[in-house]
Amino acid sequence: MSGSSFGKAFNITTFGESHGKAIGVVIQGCPPGLEIDTNIIQKDLDKRKPGASISSTKRMEPDKPVILSGTFKGKTTGTPIVILIENKDAKPESYDSIAKIFRPGHGDFTYQAKYGIRDHRGGGRASARETAARVAAGAVAQLILDRQNIKIDSYTLELGGIRAHKIDEISEKEKTHLQCPDLDAAIKMEKRIKAVKKKGDSLGGIVEIVALDVPPGLGDPVFDKLDADIAKALMSIGAVKAVEIGAGILAAKMTGFENNDQILLDGFQTNHSGGILAGISNGDDIVVRVHIKPIPSILKPQTTIDDKGSLTEISTKGRHDICAIPRINKVCEAMLAIVLTDHLLRQKILD
Repeated sequence: MSGSSFGKAFNITTFGESHGKAIGVVIQGCPPGLEIDTNIIQKDLDKRKPGASISSTKRMEPDKPVILSGTFKGKTTGTPIVILIENKDAKPESYDSIAKIFRPGHGDFTYQAKYGIRDHRGGGRASARETAARVAAGAVAQLILDRQNIKIDSYTLELGGIRAHKIDEISEKEKTHLQCPDLDAAIKMEKRIKAVKKKGDSLGGIVEIVALDVPPGLGDPVFDKLDADIAKALMSIGAVKAVEIGAGILAAKMTGFENNDQILLDGFQTNHSGGILAGISNGDDIVVRVHIKPIPSILKPQTTIDDKGSLTEISTKGRHDICAIPRINKVCEAMLAIVLTDHLLRQKILD
């Protein structure tokens, strides 16, 4: 299966299925000498794993990473790093009743059309379960970014149509399991989740990610622009439907004078560019917003077809998130870390 790898100087390849024996990642291009242990990876995986919020699935995976290669005496060796995460709470039999039915909003129909076969157990390779491997890789990437004092943070900007407005103190997000710094908005989000859950439906939202202290000069013209790679990385996450950088879609409504970030002796006066100009970082904060679709697995009855082309109805039972937020927040951080690490290492090679 092509398309399971990402990156050039820092390259990751994920493997495994939702209800298979395990998932994992192969990381190539990691420099030698980095101190690493599973606790570093576990910390990030814990922020993604289910059961931590009102919106998440009841599937309780411990997500214990095992480093199989690429380290010696607690340090990276410069050789490929393989991280394995076993699936401990898989229940593939839960999907037997819909094995021949195409679930609306899922990849069932398209996987069948492309490969002529599909793993119906929770979506197989198309499942969000795969993103745990990305988070593990992102934890390794962050070790490299830490050497350059590059920090990445994210928060829930919107959920179910409810927008956060008090976002000046991002650290406030730790006071709510929805990772929203606007505590008043977080309360409304929780109520919205409970109401939609009772109806057997699901919700989407928006995650904002910020990368701090990114040096100028990362990114390569023309097709390897930093913002292009960021967009590709984030759009590769299954639930993501749109990515904005800086002013994003609002830039289309501005005049050139309004959108341009004027430069004085102390730097850029605004950041409508989102920290990237002409595909290259300008030294300002990189600001990205990721638009997340509602979870397609819902109890509410939907019309669909089976593999014989006959009309039928489906109500997706089982253990599913109501909203990908906040679990997806750490996945978004991980993919941004992987992109920045990749471009940082490319630039170091050039230097």
